[in-house]
Amino acid sequence: MFTDTYFKPLFFLLFLFAYQFSWAESQTNGLPVDTIFTFPGTLPTILPNEGSFGTGIIDLGGLEVAQVSISNSTAHRVWTTYEGGRDSMGFSIFELTNNIPRNFFKLGFYAQPNNQKLFGSILVARSKSLVNIRPPEDYIEVGNTTSLKIKQDGPAYVWQPVCLNGYKALGICVTTVPQKPLPTQQYTNCVRSEFTEESEADALLWRIKGVSVFNLRPIKRGTQATGVYTGTFSFQGLSSTPLPPLFSLKNTKLNMYSCMPSKVQTRVLFQTYSPLIYFHPKEDFLPSSVNWFFTNGALLYQKGSKKSPVPIRPNGTNLPQGGSDDDLFWLDYPIVKTLKEKVKRGDLSSTKVYLHIKPMFGGTFTDIVVWIFCPFNGNAHLKFLFIKRLSLGDIGEHIGDWEHVTLRISNFNGKLWRVYFSQHSGGTLMEACDLEYVDGGNKPVIYSSLHGHAMYSKPGLVLQGKGKNGIRNDMERSNKVLDCGLRYEVIAGLSGVVEPPWINYLRKWGPRVRYNVEKSLKGFAKILPRFIRKKLLKFISKIPEEILGENGPTGPKGKLSWTGDEKYS
Repeated sequence: MFTDTYFKPLFFLLFLFAYQFSWAESQTNGLPVDTIFTFPGTLPTILPNEGSFGTGIIDLGGLEVAQVSISNSTAHRVWTTYEGGRDSMGFSIFELTNNIPRNFFKLGFYAQPNNQKLFGSILVARSKSLVNIRPPEDYIEVGNTTSLKIKQDGPAYVWQPVCLNGYKALGICVTTVPQKPLPTQQYTNCVRSEFTEESEADALLWRIKGVSVFNLRPIKRGTQATGVYTGTFSFQGLSSTPLPPLFSLKNTKLNMYSCMPSKVQTRVLFQTYSPLIYFHPKEDFLPSSVNWFFTNGALLYQKGSKKSPVPIRPNGTNLPQGGSDDDLFWLDYPIVKTLKEKVKRGDLSSTKVYLHIKPMFGGTFTDIVVWIFCPFNGNAHLKFLFIKRLSLGDIGEHIGDWEHVTLRISNFNGKLWRVYFSQHSGGTLMEACDLEYVDGGNKPVIYSSLHGHAMYSKPGLVLQGKGKNGIRNDMERSNKVLDCGLRYEVIAGLSGVVEPPWINYLRKWGPRVRYNVEKSLKGFAKILPRFIRKKLLKFISKIPEEILGENGPTGPKGKLSWTGDEKYS
């Protein structure tokens, strides 16, 4: 006969289970990751082409790969934590379970922050030879979250595949039980070494109490790099002993352009995703077309012949070609003051953007790089201590300002994946699910900072500096807006495109300028206490040249990103 001694512990356990279940349900309710991201507008229709763009499968040589989108119908959410990471909302881990093409194999699990709508994908691979992909020999435990005092769906156990000699692992698997997975379960698979490349940490997904989770990306990236982005991730800090590295896939066909869109397909893609750029209502120095800049009196100077500058022809055919940034030539404004002031202010109505189409991640993605030219970069403003806005005089001014935005598009399906925003000496790469779009469409909205023209995804104030001090980047909507899809020109990348002469002018688009910081601040700084004035001058002296504009800017082809990846962390 049962007694209270028997029932009380049983009721307590049932109560505890119900409480934990109820708590977990309440935590997941309303998280952004619980909702699948969908583009607000119609996605581009991929027209047939002789290449493999938009067909869903890409041939890498010894392997074929497909990209599977993460959704409730394709993946199972294995584990979630509800704190730490972005916005202190935690992150989730998913395993592909459905929609895997026939004879394709999983390479790892997918992870995403909880503060984003569910948006992402992971590659699966099919071997063109029976020996190029094989199950792991074993799994080793990287670590587990049992000792982490965090809000989580029970403990997570992280396992890394042990591969046969001559094979590499590309991802890890996660379970909620301590038992080691069986190799026959094929949570992950191993790939022959010759079809892999070294990888490194990409975007930070989550960090708490010494544990970090990163997406993985190939170390070598650029137009000729062969590394392929797989969508897998790494768990760092759970193990006290060094672990074998995880790898990326490799395109062994070496033709990075074979999977890219045709000229017609590129036009469709750009009309779908072409950005809308808002300039600040107080912006005096707007963009223009390069042709407008030349036609309105831009001059070419040569070292040793400063007194006899040469007018630049409208199409730039008399610009020196090739060479390097050697200070032998530079561009400047017309000598006549009225013309000079006119050119400085640009001409939004004539503005044309310039597109460079280039392969990325072994040809599995296409970058549409949107270059914008501004004839003048205005002076910088500073926020320092109690001073909200301090004009730095002519500091930061320079002639010929080139900015860009990069649309990173999947060659598997033509979907926008990420957008890069250039910001002075660096920039930010953002997921498509985190962007603002034009009402009813898929065109990203972009905000150009006052005077500096740095590109941001939101209006407001961004400081470049330390803490509450820094160079101001002010963004705001206005009627000064550039629809990049209205006037554009493809200047490089596609077959048959003839590069305009000005793109191969590799010298400076403005003269080198040296600023006297103390003189520029003399009128204001003299009323400040001496110790604050010293701090201010010391702070300004550490501002990078790229922001101050001391070293006249080069054109698009002079940037490292022309053949490399964008500069982001």
